[in-house]
Amino acid sequence: MEIYLVGGAVRDKLLGKPGKDNDWVVVGSTRQEMETQNFKAVGKDFPVFLHPETKEEYALARTERKTGKGYKGFTFHTSKDVTLEEDLARRDLTINAIAEDKEGCLIDPFNGREDLKNKILRHVSPAFVEDPLRVLRVARFAARFGFRIAPETMALMREISESGELEALVPERVWSELERAMGETYPSRFILALRACHALNILLPEVDQLFGVPQPKKHHPEVDTGIHTLMALNQAARLSNDPHIRFAALVHDLGKGTTAKDKLPSHHGHEERGVKLIEKLCARYRAPNQYKDLAIQVSRHHLTCHRIEEMHADTVLKKLESLDAFRKPERFDQFLICCEADARGRTGFEDRAYPQAGYFKKALDAANSIDTESLNQQGLKGKTMADAIKKERLNSISEALALGK
Repeated sequence: MEIYLVGGAVRDKLLGKPGKDNDWVVVGSTRQEMETQNFKAVGKDFPVFLHPETKEEYALARTERKTGKGYKGFTFHTSKDVTLEEDLARRDLTINAIAEDKEGCLIDPFNGREDLKNKILRHVSPAFVEDPLRVLRVARFAARFGFRIAPETMALMREISESGELEALVPERVWSELERAMGETYPSRFILALRACHALNILLPEVDQLFGVPQPKKHHPEVDTGIHTLMALNQAARLSNDPHIRFAALVHDLGKGTTAKDKLPSHHGHEERGVKLIEKLCARYRAPNQYKDLAIQVSRHHLTCHRIEEMHADTVLKKLESLDAFRKPERFDQFLICCEADARGRTGFEDRAYPQAGYFKKALDAANSIDTESLNQQGLKGKTMADAIKKERLNSISEALALGK
């Protein structure tokens, strides 16, 4: 039995980055031998085991063969005669196909170190096309490292997109890759990579159709809505590591890409059309409600935030109520960052101040500063109490905003 450290742990070590999890491949062993040494099998058929003490994953060296559609359509072959090189050959990218033995020597049959040095994402073998999930994984690695995708690998990604295999992906796996991509260093590169290989119109058609749609002249005359969306996403990544904020920035303008084919009432503004599309997208991929709810608030109210300084105190209070800011102040803070990212997502505005966020936050702080205890002591209840609180909040906001002008 020979054991090697493989995959991301080796790659990240070579990049000088802290590794998250260690993955090991075991050559020259069997399921029975692993279980005899108290390794616990993960699943019934998959040849992966948990170490009895560290709980790290140890996988038997294996080869695989495509037998059906999707990333699950494979059969595995494990035996003592499967070599390390054969196991590495089934991996997606050369930078993930490097192994390290117990002495620290590297086994790199596909020149992954060279591709790391040159910042290239390159497939290991033509079998790359057999797993459609690799389109999303490569796009995510582009978002993580900022590496370019080798032309021949991009060609295979297009081949997968055109094959219909992407439609076989389980929704939760697509969402998992999208969510992780939103947390990477360069999330917009994920979108650009999917668009370049013609996968964006399949997986995220609501985003893809933003490209080529002109921005309103007063907002951003020199680029289309798709480019503005990526610029807003870049700003969101600059302002926050929160993937909820970044996702909301990605989908905040979906309504601008809609046409008559969407069969939405003509009186709907693009914000409400955007809400419908966000609900549809999140339902399709079963996105958590925290993502959906923030994205809807941003789609519906970001233009309100941009104009908040022009509004009277009573309107400001109504907007705070619409945003549910009193019950969900953390989400309101996320909302403000999204609005700032949208405002800065324009050429020449990248470093411009966004006082609207401070103004809106000041209004909320003022409304929260009222003395509800004195109202309780007056014995107010029900609607009378609610009306009194609203009146006090309005007075407090009026005073605070007047002082700020």
